[in-house]
Amino acid sequence: MKVYLDLILILNFFLDFALLITLGLLLKRQIKIKNITLSAFIGSLSVLLLFFNITSFGLFFIKLAISLLMLLIAYPRWELKYFLYNLLFFYLISIFLGGFLYLLKVQLGYHHIGLVFISDGLSINFILMFFLTPLILFFYTKEHRLMKSKYNNYYDVCININNQIITGIGYIDSGNNLSFKGHPIILLDKRKDIFKDEAYRIIPFKVASGVSLLKIYRCDEVIINNKRIKNIYLGLMNEEINIDGVDILLNNRLMEEI
Repeated sequence: MKVYLDLILILNFFLDFALLITLGLLLKRQIKIKNITLSAFIGSLSVLLLFFNITSFGLFFIKLAISLLMLLIAYPRWELKYFLYNLLFFYLISIFLGGFLYLLKVQLGYHHIGLVFISDGLSINFILMFFLTPLILFFYTKEHRLMKSKYNNYYDVCININNQIITGIGYIDSGNNLSFKGHPIILLDKRKDIFKDEAYRIIPFKVASGVSLLKIYRCDEVIINNKRIKNIYLGLMNEEINIDGVDILLNNRLMEEI
């Protein structure tokens, strides 16, 4: 089998460069291109180890040492927590990209040298790799940020109304600023309503189409992530909440308390 070493080095450099840039964007590190370039160059040379007679155990520790050196060069800041986060996410991103390349190997029947997949020399489509790798890492970064932003607003909620208890997942809704007598109103998905026999009030509130009516209950207590909060009203929605796994829309004012 004929292998073009220069192309393997170029592709490994490109992959390491893309991984390090993705890491910087994901963790919002200060990115210096010259540091990333030097680090990626050192990482690309690690593929040469595969041509030497080194045990798998020894190869693992050598590649681990090289990855540590790469991170120290790419993002040189001497703080343990900072470095450990870099290390963790560097390997998570590598696993994600490696999984994609493994899928490519399985589907197209390539052999591999490190992260480079080959067949009959280097007949792998380099143009495809150069375009797909940044694209996949871009979507990985975008979805990770979106998920982090979204799920940071999820809370465990327990509502007590006259000793009737309902639990669910709450979500801080920046658009929910409803209040009654100065107290915030949280909104319950209509599928979770169990308070049919409790005293309630009907209040008007503005919606996109005009003015609607909302049935509200006074809560004895609401527990949000183990924090007890008084003076909250619960409003029963006339529709389902279309947010993944969410039963309760928390009031935006509660951000100050939780």
